[in-house]
Amino acid sequence: MYTCDFRLVGYPLRLYSGKDALENLPAELKRQRAHRAFIVCGRTVSRKTDLIARIRRILGAACAGLFDEMEKESPLAAVLRARDAARAAGADLLIGVGAGSVIQATRVVAILLAEKRPVEELITQYPEHGPAVSPKLLEPKLPIINVLTAATSAQNRAGSAVKSDTLDHRMEFFDPKTRPAALFWDADALLTAPASLARDTGVAVLWRAVMNLGAARVNPLVEGDRLQAFRLARNALPRVSDPHDAGPRIDLCAAAFLQNRDADDGGTMFERHWAGRVIYAFAAALFNLHPHVSQGAANCALTGTVMRRLGARNLPEMARIAQALDAWDETQPLERAPLLAADALDAIFRSIGMPTRVSELGVSQESADRVLEHALKNFNADPKREFVRERDVLKEILLAAW
Repeated sequence: MYTCDFRLVGYPLRLYSGKDALENLPAELKRQRAHRAFIVCGRTVSRKTDLIARIRRILGAACAGLFDEMEKESPLAAVLRARDAARAAGADLLIGVGAGSVIQATRVVAILLAEKRPVEELITQYPEHGPAVSPKLLEPKLPIINVLTAATSAQNRAGSAVKSDTLDHRMEFFDPKTRPAALFWDADALLTAPASLARDTGVAVLWRAVMNLGAARVNPLVEGDRLQAFRLARNALPRVSDPHDAGPRIDLCAAAFLQNRDADDGGTMFERHWAGRVIYAFAAALFNLHPHVSQGAANCALTGTVMRRLGARNLPEMARIAQALDAWDETQPLERAPLLAADALDAIFRSIGMPTRVSELGVSQESADRVLEHALKNFNADPKREFVRERDVLKEILLAAW
């Protein structure tokens, strides 16, 4: 069902895709009037592929420096080192090269270069009573260019999360001024990612596409974004492990991009259905606390159990998801929809070698309490702090997912 009442927000962006897309980097620096581009990436892409050497060759004298020690989930200590290195290099533009963690970290580097307040005052605040609050970060930020090595919805968003050793949750930053000026889906850059990484990031894109299909009332632009994102992700995922074909990887980048555009076009993440929100929060906690766990694997391991336990709270949404998966139709009882959707998703995940239980992630159940505490402070999943009132229920579901 359509709604004609909606608000759309647009942001300036140039996107380059395909073979030799990175050759357009100098033109983007010129457009931003930048002369000292600073690269942020991880060790693997820098030291085990030729991608960074290629970017430095393309940039020439405009490459001011490199920080190549960004770690999974962007620990604050690494982000601070990257900030210091960018400042010492006199950077006037940042280039994030990688997937979700590096892209988010690069945004936080831009924030910490510009803002004068302590880090603790820049992050989302969680008062004991009441909704979470994201501080306004008003200082101008350096322009950012993102070069993807794997599909990620982090590619052109404004929010970022980094890992903290002192808090019981991730540090969450939000600043629309950190949206990238340009995106690159370069074919050879995307083929530097191992097949396992391409698969894990791809399944995370598909998972979100499926959750978004539960919407009851969306505007026609959001519906188009969501249907195309689902089609692209579902068709690309079985082929994404091919080390010689960048096409499926670019399709997954496009699907993730459409998911972000869906939010700008007026969509709401998961349309607030409980299953999607809880899976997202649990998964974020799992891969933040356990470095060997990917977001895609965490989503897969949790989805079946959470949908079976919480799907009844949002039966119409679960029915739409099940119908999109060809797992349910209106001749069947509505109450069956969450179970059938969960079974269908578990089958898809298993078919590409992904886990469907938390125990398959190599994570001890002893970490359940820490996972729960992290999940109770996740702005994207629970901005109104509804999860706190459901603590006991959520803990029972989390344990059942093992």
